[in-house]
Amino acid sequence: MKAVLYEAFNVLPQLKNVPDPTPETHGVIVKVMATGVCRSDWHGWVGHDADIQPPHVPGHELAGVVAAVGKDVPKWQTGDRVTVPFVGGCGACPQCASGNQQVCDHQFQPGFTHWGSFAEYVSIHHADTNLVRLPDALDFPAAASLGCRFVTSFRAVVDQGKTSAGQWVAVHGCGGVGLSAIMIANAVGANVVAIDISADALRLASELGAVAVVNAAQVANVAEAVIEITKGGAHVSLDALGHPTTCFNSISNLRKRGKHIQVGLMLADQSTPAIPMSKVIAHELEILGSHGMQAHRYDALFAMIEAGKLTPERLISRKITLEQSIDALVNMDKFESAGVTVVTEF
Repeated sequence: MKAVLYEAFNVLPQLKNVPDPTPETHGVIVKVMATGVCRSDWHGWVGHDADIQPPHVPGHELAGVVAAVGKDVPKWQTGDRVTVPFVGGCGACPQCASGNQQVCDHQFQPGFTHWGSFAEYVSIHHADTNLVRLPDALDFPAAASLGCRFVTSFRAVVDQGKTSAGQWVAVHGCGGVGLSAIMIANAVGANVVAIDISADALRLASELGAVAVVNAAQVANVAEAVIEITKGGAHVSLDALGHPTTCFNSISNLRKRGKHIQVGLMLADQSTPAIPMSKVIAHELEILGSHGMQAHRYDALFAMIEAGKLTPERLISRKITLEQSIDALVNMDKFESAGVTVVTEF
């Protein structure tokens, strides 16, 4: 099969022919029909993820068709249209037993713990626990765009933040994660303030439902600007970028008893950011993480898509080939385009 492979961290990946995967007894092989290009893949390529051992194939935001089925998989058959959470559960540990496969004690992640979806085929483990059947009306690019960004934002806004109509939500960083969060928060009736340094990203944020925007490159104090707009601070605030500055601002712009949700990854030398802990204590703030979403929660997401409340395809800004994904991957840290890039030609 064709795949994008890098031999070492920070070495330019190459499009190569590699052996086709075979399914684990508990898994399946998925023919990849679309896969997103995510900043998490960039983190892996530069060496920020300890699970990755080059040579390696990245990619974790995928949708496709089941091409082969392991002998111990009763629920799926070849031809099924599927997607998969970017964090998969083993189905047997205490976390999985409680329904929290996104923090499985033995989790796997295509593109991290094993070769991923920048390829014609990808192996998915523990298929009966992790595969998600796609609605007929949802095409493969839109399903891939759900990836880790949209579903992680859905869990952050809906499950972790418990965001309700009329609340104020601040979203720091308007890339794929942030724009997804804006669309979802707007769909549940919240008032969204979008924060970014790109005028284009903020323009798209407004189109997706943000009622106010803050250009962090032009404002001296982002937290104060959000507090003024919201007349007291955000009820829920997300760091959708993953940077010490956006994390600090997200906590600082909360109203009393507000919730900060860390969605953007903070790795390497940014993994221990400064936190205004005195405010956390005095205002009884909550600091939460959002790490993927369980397969069994996709039904709630699909119901909102079917009802027209969520339109993830609007986030897709570029459709590219597998070969073009190399350039898209290595330049992810430059934030050259707004929205989500999806590989649709293999």
